[in-house]
Amino acid sequence: MSVTQEQADWFADAFAKLVDNVDQAILGKREVIRLVVTALLSDGHVLLEDVPGTGKTVLAKALANTLDGSNSRIQFTPDLLPSDVTGVTIYDQGKGVFEFHKGPIFASIVLADEINRASPKTQSALLEVMEEARVTVDGVSHDVGRPFMVIATQNPVEQAGTYTLPEAQLDRFLIKTSLGYPDHNTAVALLLDSSNRARASKVSPIIAPGSVAAMAQLASEVFVDASVLAYLNHIVTATRTHKDSTLGVSMRGALALARAVKTWALSQGRTYVTPDDVRELAVPVLAHRIIVDPESDFAGVTAEDIVSRVLVDIEPPAYRAA
Repeated sequence: MSVTQEQADWFADAFAKLVDNVDQAILGKREVIRLVVTALLSDGHVLLEDVPGTGKTVLAKALANTLDGSNSRIQFTPDLLPSDVTGVTIYDQGKGVFEFHKGPIFASIVLADEINRASPKTQSALLEVMEEARVTVDGVSHDVGRPFMVIATQNPVEQAGTYTLPEAQLDRFLIKTSLGYPDHNTAVALLLDSSNRARASKVSPIIAPGSVAAMAQLASEVFVDASVLAYLNHIVTATRTHKDSTLGVSMRGALALARAVKTWALSQGRTYVTPDDVRELAVPVLAHRIIVDPESDFAGVTAEDIVSRVLVDIEPPAYRAA
């Protein structure tokens, strides 16, 4: 079933309202907000990596408050256990049965704050739920429901007492992005409103979980021409053979980009994906999945550089919508 122009216009309007609502808490970062909302409507997860005090947690809270559903926050620490995330089965003496007590992962929007401070054992508790939206405890699976999104934050400069996220964990994040410092005018506006210390709490819910699911379903039906998908695959393949990479983008990453570009196109009121959509999302969706060769890393080459060079080397198709 193809998406009509009327549906595309409705989606673009709803998408803009979601961005505007979150923008009340995070001023001057609309492009980052658009990426995060794109991940939400593509059934994906987001990793926010930035220095302290740039608003990572505020952004996650603002998005959670925008959704009229459940949300939770997990403060990751070295002593956090997997059961503290997923939940635990406890024997009820009165009833004579074992009952499962849900952990904080059972929410529509889950903020995993400072995720790299938890041990690898605890981080592994997120692998299944981020991929399959369910948790298995004592051999029994429990669905977390839809929509479901993990927004994780981590600090790239303070590495004492942290654990590097494994590649399998990184690969489950649809998008990795950062906020950065605000520009001068935005900074002044924030300083003028410095008495407001809980900006995210002022964000009101404007969309129901069911509407999020409906928007995600509509986005999945956006048309993508075979030539655009071939272009996308050429980019992914090139990251695997690039001289500066030891590990390129997985097939999971390619599928993630294919989902994200549909949402990105629809958010702009188009019923089809263009090569430009692929180019715009290639870095935030693909770069964090690449491992840079140690010698290249020492020379200053980054995963973002590799994706950017691949985009220059591979010519996009001369695609025009019918």
